[in-house]
Amino acid sequence: MSLATHQASTGRQIPDRLKTPLRRFLASWELLLLCVAVAVFILNSFASPYFLDPWNLSDATYNFTEKAMIAFAMALLIISGEIDLSVASIIALASTAMGFALQLGAETPLLILTGLGVGLLCGAFNGFLVTGLGLPSIVVTIGTMSLFRGISYIVLGDKAYTGYPSEFGFFGQGYVWWVITFELVLFAVTAVIFAILLHRTNFGRAVFAIGNNPVGALFSGIRVTRVKFALFLLTGLMSGVAAICLTSRLGATRPSIAFGWELEVVTMVVLGGVSILGGSGSIPGVAIAAFVMGMVTFGFGLLNVPGIVMSIFIGLLLIAVIALPRIVRQILARRKA
Repeated sequence: MSLATHQASTGRQIPDRLKTPLRRFLASWELLLLCVAVAVFILNSFASPYFLDPWNLSDATYNFTEKAMIAFAMALLIISGEIDLSVASIIALASTAMGFALQLGAETPLLILTGLGVGLLCGAFNGFLVTGLGLPSIVVTIGTMSLFRGISYIVLGDKAYTGYPSEFGFFGQGYVWWVITFELVLFAVTAVIFAILLHRTNFGRAVFAIGNNPVGALFSGIRVTRVKFALFLLTGLMSGVAAICLTSRLGATRPSIAFGWELEVVTMVVLGGVSILGGSGSIPGVAIAAFVMGMVTFGFGLLNVPGIVMSIFIGLLLIAVIALPRIVRQILARRKA
């Protein structure tokens, strides 16, 4: 029996699927975010006469590039059903380790290896506690959030490490061409790498499978604990990369460095369309969300809006993004009922 004959005999119509990439994009959360990004850009250009200056726009990218690089790894972790709230403290500890290595006479290559190595070790520690001991990731990373930053305060106290080599400053202050910063290029490269990793590899499909049904993924032959451990390693590594860029940009190490960034990173991920419950999300959405948040905070800065107001805005944004889909589902369910 043909499909048309079957539909006629049963009286049912099978709806058309969104087959083409263009149709999927037109119905996506990413398109809505892109429209919001354009609107924010236009509003900022009217709000301040200094916004459209190329060098100001270049400086604006520092508001999101370092956080976004962590957010890409965090997106994979949240899609798998886990979370890491210690990323900002990993930055502090990695920066402290680099400063300590600097006092011992380390040059730029060793400083970079130190930052990346500490990030990996912190990620491995979180991964072992979650996958090896079976502890909840939110509880573990709240604990290590205090642990890692506490170590930085013990080592540094009220002091700061300064005097980083001039070549080390390129990672956070250098320009590749005209107003295009090295951090912006690194942001674009990591976005492409993580997009390919999540959306075009078996590893990415395993991440989605684990987030949707970890037990089913396990019985399907996916090594769930190994994948999750790798995701914690990846999040720690990207925190180390962010530590290198941020320390280079500031030219100093303090124990309070990157304080509160974990909230902004999670907000970027959730605003980008990643479900806080796991199982769905995209890297392009996170990249656009990072741009939106960066432009909003930069616009606030040009208007001399106090930092506490920015924190309130980010908190409200996180609550709204989490609550809005649930409210919409409840409204649709009531209409159907």
